[in-house]
Amino acid sequence: MKKLEFKISINAPKEKVWYSLWDDENYESWTKAFCDGSYAISSWEEGSKIHFLSPSGDGMYSKISENKPFESMVFAHIGNINNLKELPLDDETKQWTGCEERYTLTEENIITTLLVSVDSLEQYIDFFEDSFPKALENIKAIAENPIVKSIAVRTTIDASVEKVWDFFTKPEHITKWNFASDDWHCPKAENNLQVGGTFKYAMASKEEPIAFDFEGTYEAIEFHKKIIYKIADGRKVIVKFVFFDAKVILTEIFEPENVHSHELQRNGWQAILDNFKKHINQ
Repeated sequence: MKKLEFKISINAPKEKVWYSLWDDENYESWTKAFCDGSYAISSWEEGSKIHFLSPSGDGMYSKISENKPFESMVFAHIGNINNLKELPLDDETKQWTGCEERYTLTEENIITTLLVSVDSLEQYIDFFEDSFPKALENIKAIAENPIVKSIAVRTTIDASVEKVWDFFTKPEHITKWNFASDDWHCPKAENNLQVGGTFKYAMASKEEPIAFDFEGTYEAIEFHKKIIYKIADGRKVIVKFVFFDAKVILTEIFEPENVHSHELQRNGWQAILDNFKKHINQ
């Protein structure tokens, strides 16, 4: 086993580099350097399992042994996946099971250094030495782009996907969770859940005379799997329901608007998801 290291300097704060690495659409963009169409399934929580997959459903399963936001992410690789199923360890796999892939971020004067170290068997060294520099250039391009194409927020829920779907889409539940803080509420919700159908959620402050409607139109629906809609202002939102490792990973990927900071938008959407989790767990 040989440890390989790759490094790049990125003209962006480490927070932006972090999200350029791990937000869903960003991850799928930079990992094209290894396999076009690759993606990952995980809650991204420390100690959780992660599947690294190709479009064919083959790949590798690992554990997130360390997740320190904006500082480090470490994967401990375990075994292979075939057709979306984890394979038992064989003689070849036992040669590399437990090897690490580490991402470390350090920032100075708004320049972030991304260092990646990978444990590799001899037969994979040429592949990594060819692919990782390309991957890091992809990350640099994403992080240094002033336009943020999408933001991802997620939560993990210990419930069936059927229950999560119902609580997320039925108006009688939406009114109980669709607000970011306790000084707001959602007094009314209308939802015509079909392609071409529309929704309208009333959002109102409890104390101040502030209110608006959050509304949009559904573009695609995969029952218990995915919802795609456009908000009234034209921005696209993708909602994914993935049953993985005995829990549901609920992810929202949205195009940000240009009025509020990306941090404020991310925190607001995450707060609503956290409120959703709180409601479904009651």
